[in-house]
Amino acid sequence: MADGQLSPTGRFEKILFATDGSEFSAGAERVAIGMCAKSGAHLQVMTAVLAGSDPGGMGESELVRSEATATARLDDVEGRLKAAGVASTKVIRFGDDPYKEIIGEAEDSNADVIVLGRRGKRGLARLMLGDATVKVIGEARCSVMVVPKAAGMWTKRLLLATDGSRSSDAAAQAAACIAHCCGTPITVMSVRAPHHSQARQDEAERIVDRVLRFYQAEGLAADGVVVAGVPNKVINATAIERGCDLIVMGSHGRTGLGRLILGSNSERVIGEASCPVLVVKG
Repeated sequence: MADGQLSPTGRFEKILFATDGSEFSAGAERVAIGMCAKSGAHLQVMTAVLAGSDPGGMGESELVRSEATATARLDDVEGRLKAAGVASTKVIRFGDDPYKEIIGEAEDSNADVIVLGRRGKRGLARLMLGDATVKVIGEARCSVMVVPKAAGMWTKRLLLATDGSRSSDAAAQAAACIAHCCGTPITVMSVRAPHHSQARQDEAERIVDRVLRFYQAEGLAADGVVVAGVPNKVINATAIERGCDLIVMGSHGRTGLGRLILGSNSERVIGEASCPVLVVKG
């Protein structure tokens, strides 16, 4: 969101909004438009047509109908983008699974962040996270913003949840970039989880203080808090208590996660949050 930003972690110049045309994409659309209107970023709007590995394998009439529906879906979004003054490009991709096409488009367009709804119309995974959403977060190389259908663009305060990991440091940088662009203060929080060792729990204050020093040097308004409890519960509770309307967190905690697996704490935070959650890859 800042000109001349060389770090891919803090760059939000190309935003990919993936929509399935359902009510569950409404919040993601509002946020994608708001981000681009605020930062001047270019928006790539995409949808997928389920056609198997070979679009030619579908019946011609079925393929024509599916493509026409997808085109109408994108045209509908484009009208609202023009009204908001947002520059955009429309893309329809054909494939056997939506999440593969979202990731493929993010790679092809060199997207800095993918914005998508928390659920989709193809069914639900655990904790109200759509299956495609879980897979996109797990496999995408860029950051992913997950937006509940009733949520919108943040205007009040960001919440950075950090455990001092490399991924959390990348999230701290991304939050700083957003705060500079939007003029929003940041609350930095770390959690003393019951299952952590005493030494690990004692680190929480130092982790928060280190990030606060970084934000002070950046000229950002920030405060810090350490909370004891189950991470996903206290992160979402703190967001509500502090009036935060965007949660920023790293994709990988200190225990380490595989690319295909979304950590249970992260998944629960996203599944239960009432505001957008930005998952930063680091």
